[in-house]
Amino acid sequence: MRNRSQSSVVSRQSNILKKLVTRYSLLVTFFLLFTIYGSLSTAHAQKIYIDITSPDIKKLPIAIQNFTGSKEISDIVSANLAVTGLFEPIDDALQIERPDQPFNPNNWRGLGVALVVKGRVVSGKGLTIIVSAYDVSEGREVLKKEYSASPELLRPLAHSIANDIYRILTGQQGIFRTKIAYVGEKDGRKELLIMDWDGHRIRRPGVTGGVLLQPRWSPDGTRLLYSVERNQNWDIYMLDMKTMTERNVVMLPGLNMAGNFFPDNRKFVFSSSKDRRPNIYVGDTTEMKGWEIISSPWIDVSPAVSPDGQQILFVSNRPGSPQIYISDKNGHGIRRLTFEGSYNTSPAWSPNGDRIAFVRMINGKGQIFTMKPDGSGIRQLTDRGSNEDPSFSPDGRFIAFTSDRDGAKGIYLMRVNGDGQVRITPRETTATRPGWSP
Repeated sequence: MRNRSQSSVVSRQSNILKKLVTRYSLLVTFFLLFTIYGSLSTAHAQKIYIDITSPDIKKLPIAIQNFTGSKEISDIVSANLAVTGLFEPIDDALQIERPDQPFNPNNWRGLGVALVVKGRVVSGKGLTIIVSAYDVSEGREVLKKEYSASPELLRPLAHSIANDIYRILTGQQGIFRTKIAYVGEKDGRKELLIMDWDGHRIRRPGVTGGVLLQPRWSPDGTRLLYSVERNQNWDIYMLDMKTMTERNVVMLPGLNMAGNFFPDNRKFVFSSSKDRRPNIYVGDTTEMKGWEIISSPWIDVSPAVSPDGQQILFVSNRPGSPQIYISDKNGHGIRRLTFEGSYNTSPAWSPNGDRIAFVRMINGKGQIFTMKPDGSGIRQLTDRGSNEDPSFSPDGRFIAFTSDRDGAKGIYLMRVNGDGQVRITPRETTATRPGWSP
């Protein structure tokens, strides 16, 4: 009897197990089918109109029609996309189709336009706009999205639209919602300022000092690191971007100059002359600790951590003049990168670590160059005025820098190949040391 009971239990357990296996198999099959169809749908949506990695890119004609109810927004979107050098927004005069008319691909094919963007403001509280983008070759809508913001945030709203259009066209994230921190001058004192990437909407966090050096963003964009001279003390501070509160993170004797953050958003590199000559250190914002990684009889300054946190650039006068060196993250394996020119300084990593921007003095004026991490492939990008403080955009396609080519020093932008150099800060103000946000 006991055996029959045990056999019955085993039989029931076997049936339950079979049912579970069947259900599991169905779930797996459904998941695989969903994954396949989902991938096909995503792949269809992710059509790439222009390959930004191609060495021979031709500008892609697009149409950003005047948005009904707010031409200002469509103008900003168009300007954002045009400045990349990848797209050519066609003139209003060439457009056969009116902005308020339904999209008809036949109105655009003769113009060679790849994408048409339309938008209209929806009446009501705040600022709401519905945007549609149409693929001309396929005659279909590839984007329909509603954007809302308060009226004073019109420009960020336009930047968000530009980001979405850029993603459709390239498959990549745009930079149009990023910011640039920099140093301005007010009443003879230096002041930390923050603006949109295109020079608009300048904000003042209230950070000042007798001297203020280039601000560096944490990789997550929540903090700024900078060096300030106050009451004859050179310390390093960190600004919390959420609370706009400042904290002293390095207070040592001598001259302390901030480098940039490691990928963990906590540790950072800096140089300090606490032992009379500047050496390279690593600091930690959470533990207020610091340890020396490069010590030598020479002057070692301007450290910069690679995006993966594995290498460190720095400037040293070991050969008798400032030159750029590289080491591993612990300060080992030091080797020299620059051999031409008697003054090379201010190294900055590109976001993916494939290029290094730096400044070389030529005939007494600073010019910005780029090179590969092994020191090869050197290319000069500027040749007007004196230029310094290079900082890459988060997509690596632009460099912000300081130049005095038009008189007072200002912040300029250029594409990574040196094209499209333009000033973005007002000519009547002095602006230096840009640091581009993530």
